[in-house]
Amino acid sequence: MKPSSDISRLLDIMAALRTPGTGCPWDLEQTFASITPYTIEEAYEVVDAIERGDLADLKEELGDLLLQVVFHARMAEEQGAFAFPDVVEAITKKLIRRHPHVFGDGKDLSPEEVKTLWDAIKREEKAERRAARESMGAPVEGHEAGFLGGIPSVLPALTRAQKLTAKAAKVGFDWPDPAQVIDKIHEELDEVKEAASSGSRDKIEDEIGDLLFAVTNLARHFDIDPETALRRTNAKFERRFRAIERALDQRNRSLEDASLDEMEELWVEAKAAERGAGSPS
Repeated sequence: MKPSSDISRLLDIMAALRTPGTGCPWDLEQTFASITPYTIEEAYEVVDAIERGDLADLKEELGDLLLQVVFHARMAEEQGAFAFPDVVEAITKKLIRRHPHVFGDGKDLSPEEVKTLWDAIKREEKAERRAARESMGAPVEGHEAGFLGGIPSVLPALTRAQKLTAKAAKVGFDWPDPAQVIDKIHEELDEVKEAASSGSRDKIEDEIGDLLFAVTNLARHFDIDPETALRRTNAKFERRFRAIERALDQRNRSLEDASLDEMEELWVEAKAAERGAGSPS
């Protein structure tokens, strides 16, 4: 079998890998649950390639992510649930339905009107999915129960916190002013200090969770994605820590040999060097 740019070749390859007796033993033993971690990992690797600006790598990672879609669709087809063409039809139907200002009669809408229309259509779709699940005898509670339903519990915690507060804000449950959120952060920080003095790990964990939730809410008020912000800070920390390692290496010293004061001094130098080069602090 030869490579091809035709999606049907990828589907044929996946079918061959899943064919009992002649397929790949590893692929044959997989289930939806067993490959879920790989699906999540591939999505993050796509993001990593984008953030690094590596388009060659992005091409490869998008292929890996597409394979996950094909893999899940193949297993569903084997169970008689749906197949890859059904996945394509579902997303094309959704895109056409959610963009009547492009594919329908709702022309010349403002961005605000488009957003209002989008929300209305999503509510209709949610009601239809609920009815469909009920007709199929599938569990509904816990899937999209309540106003905040539909926000996947497996999302990264910061992302999910942002989505929860954004959805609640649609019905007015929100701080109207970012300054009030900042006051809330100070309040939560005081509660962390109080919990720390109690020595209770459960209380400390609970209060740190409240603090992180408040910080995520603040990010939303400034239209900042908290996951992106934290990844950026992680990269900054790694970059500056590597600078400490390089500086110590030039002094023929190791991290284990260095004192905290020495490492702090080198950290400040790395930070100053970045600022001098025009990098954000």
